[in-house]
Amino acid sequence: MSDSGVSDGDVRAAVAAAARTHFGKLLALLVRQFGDIQLGEDALQDAILAALRHWAASGLPDNAAAWLLQTARHRAIDRIRREKVHADKRGLLVAAEAPEPAAEERVDDERIPDERLRLIFTCCHPALASEAQVALTLKTLCGLTTAQVAHAFVVAEPTMAQRLLRAKNKIRATAIPYEIPPPTILGERLAAVLKVIYFIFNEGYYASGEGATIEVDLCDEALRLGRVLLALLPAETEVAGLLALMLLHRSRFAARVGADGEIIDLEHQDRSLWDRDAIAAADRLLKAALMKGSAGAYQVQAAISAVHAHAIDFARTDWKQIVMLYRHLAAIENNPVVELNLAVALSYAENPGVGLAYLDRPELTAKLENYQPYYAARANLLRRAGRRREAAEMYRAAIERCDNRAQAAYLERRLASLGVH
Repeated sequence: MSDSGVSDGDVRAAVAAAARTHFGKLLALLVRQFGDIQLGEDALQDAILAALRHWAASGLPDNAAAWLLQTARHRAIDRIRREKVHADKRGLLVAAEAPEPAAEERVDDERIPDERLRLIFTCCHPALASEAQVALTLKTLCGLTTAQVAHAFVVAEPTMAQRLLRAKNKIRATAIPYEIPPPTILGERLAAVLKVIYFIFNEGYYASGEGATIEVDLCDEALRLGRVLLALLPAETEVAGLLALMLLHRSRFAARVGADGEIIDLEHQDRSLWDRDAIAAADRLLKAALMKGSAGAYQVQAAISAVHAHAIDFARTDWKQIVMLYRHLAAIENNPVVELNLAVALSYAENPGVGLAYLDRPELTAKLENYQPYYAARANLLRRAGRRREAAEMYRAAIERCDNRAQAAYLERRLASLGVH
């Protein structure tokens, strides 16, 4: 028990919750003020560590986000003073000490466009490599660890750490502006921004590492950013397509995880638990987008998800339409993951053998040999084809490559159901 009467566990939980909920918003505000991503990150991390000490001694603050923001501002100013270098940083010190609105007002400000959207577009500047754009935004906006970002890109953690450092240094060295670009050049950065938002959603949806099965906060943050972006760019149909896609995935959350935290696959979900309001909202977005012209990749993916959403049950899913949509998606973007999903759709539209024949093409398997879902999908097709020993081998390969406890447990249950030893 701490001096304040609050247990150490409660303090740690409160600090973790505040950091998880407010990290991106607070960092965006700090970058807006100081113009330096690394300085903002370091100051915010210092504030989080300070919270562990001070909240244990004095109790939990009424406004955790405001406390973290003010503490981080002070730490950043102290760091600038200590360094005493370069005239531009002395200029930042003057700006930092200028009177500002109360912290509570700054943290709760939800005007469009907000500071997080500025940070996304800064990180997605064309001067940065495309992977660096996405990785840097995941790290800064959502407060993901370097390990989580590395997992999203299937690279080693030290490799990702170097990429992130180079990206932040380039933003500082080239003075990339912290702003939402004017409409004339907005489009060139939009693809990267959409990719960032969808990565955020997927990181929450699949929750890598030792976290929960679904990190709802991350998914809802991605949805919020999607709505902000759509309000800013209402004519961009792919923005609407992405938002519809995320809403359709979000609609199944209540049915996707059981009472004991086990994953429930699409075939066995209780569809009465699906959020019909979210599905209806996605339908409106998708219909309006499709009426404006040719469908982009996000709209096609949303259309696939909509077919599932409107199926009465798994057995009566319109798999032939899903195959058609996946073929269209494969024509839009050359992506082996799309080909993997097409193989699975073919296995249901026709039979597992057809899906396996499509999946087992050498040019496709070579691209997917390091992709964990490939082994899980192939195991499923082999199981349904009655090839149990081969299926067991693939389930074991999938489990070995799985870094999520709930997903691994799901695969282990599938493996056990084969009765192969």
